[in-house]
Amino acid sequence: MTETLFLTSGDVADLATPSEYVDAVREGYRQRGEGAPAEPRTKLFQSDPPGMLTGYSAILPDTGAMGGYMYAAGFADRDAHFVTPLFDADSGAPLAIVDGASMNPFKTGAAGAVAVDELARLDADSVAVIGSGAQARGQLRATATVRSLDTVWVYSPTKAHREAFAGEMNERLDASVAAVASSAAAVEDADIVITATNADDPVFDGDLLEPGTHVTAMGQYNPQKREVDDTTVQRATYVPDLRKRATQDAGAFLHALESGAVTEEHVHAELGEVVAGEAEGRTSDGEITLFDSGGTGIETVAGAYLLYEKARAAGIGQTLDFAPASEALTGE
Repeated sequence: MTETLFLTSGDVADLATPSEYVDAVREGYRQRGEGAPAEPRTKLFQSDPPGMLTGYSAILPDTGAMGGYMYAAGFADRDAHFVTPLFDADSGAPLAIVDGASMNPFKTGAAGAVAVDELARLDADSVAVIGSGAQARGQLRATATVRSLDTVWVYSPTKAHREAFAGEMNERLDASVAAVASSAAAVEDADIVITATNADDPVFDGDLLEPGTHVTAMGQYNPQKREVDDTTVQRATYVPDLRKRATQDAGAFLHALESGAVTEEHVHAELGEVVAGEAEGRTSDGEITLFDSGGTGIETVAGAYLLYEKARAAGIGQTLDFAPASEALTGE
């Protein structure tokens, strides 16, 4: 039998800081840039009741872990359930099963922050956040660990939501956070633009971006939906989390490709290639950069292993027994 740690959402909710997630995820992307295996998500759909079963995975050999996400969304309960299996990358033995809901905004936010650190100007200190949910909170909190922020403008369609976001983030961050009445007002003069929405169509006009802006678009991984327009994609140095995603489910890039605004050669590099120094990041203060983040097993494995190590050190979690196939299949 193999002892495997089970960690509930409550176990991991406050186990790691945004900065720790960013460090772990940066290391994961470095490994990817040096050749660590990772694949984009696969999605299976059911129509009655409507729902989606999704999975993606990665191996981080230097971390010593592999695994990923499997999650269900929709179906009869109209909810989402995230399960993260984590395995030892050397032995293959199961290390942990993590309820992934609590870590989701933090590990995804960490990927965005790694991109900000690699692609945004060093003096970037103003942020536009479009969206006011958990993912927007995770992105902003993680971004604040890699840049000294002065001003944040947040927009979402519901006034009460954007004002609540601004109030909470004003308490958490040193920056001044204010709700604004339109996405245009948020984007104007922002050094960093973060989109974290469930929008079907672009949420701002790419012509509004000032030279030198960095954009992180993380809310869509559907070929029929997009948060940023063709202009944004065309104007920017385009960096996806995984190159294969650009032509699989990166709706903004696919739309720009189909419209003729860009070609497949417009993909500059994967984020991991930039982190590992295999490709250049920002090359000038006037360059517009775009990180297209659809979610990968890289940040999932990196985040889950961080939580696993911290849980073991703190004596948190419940131990389960897993039988290897050599025992279970033979009954010995």
